Amino acid sequence: MPKVIFNLQDGTKKTIDVNIGDNLLEAAHRNNIPLEGACEGSLACSTCHLIVAPHWYNQLTHPTEDEEDLLDLAFDLKRTSRLGCQIIMKEELDGLEVTIPAKTRNVISGGHH
Repeated sequence: MPKVIFNLQDGTKKTIDVNIGDNLLEAAHRNNIPLEGACEGSLACSTCHLIVAPHWYNQLTHPTEDEEDLLDLAFDLKRTSRLGCQIIMKEELDGLEVTIPAKTRNVISGGHH
């Protein structure tokens, strides 16, 4: 089973197993990783914003226009930013490393975290 390394907001790392076909938001929630998903993966917010390690970014599918629009609303946007709900696990992504940004913007509730 492929693994994903999450760099958490407190500076620690957590490596989890992710089922092929699952998105990173689902996997994070199943493994008690503090990745918010206010819209529950319906591509309506940017609270599952992740920063993908640069050497992994080009191995992901390209973001859709809808995802890019939502990323424009995210705090701490980087060149390798993606939404966790849009990263679908596949065997080739074994060892994928992502970072949870220090803050998120919840466009659903209007709050900051």
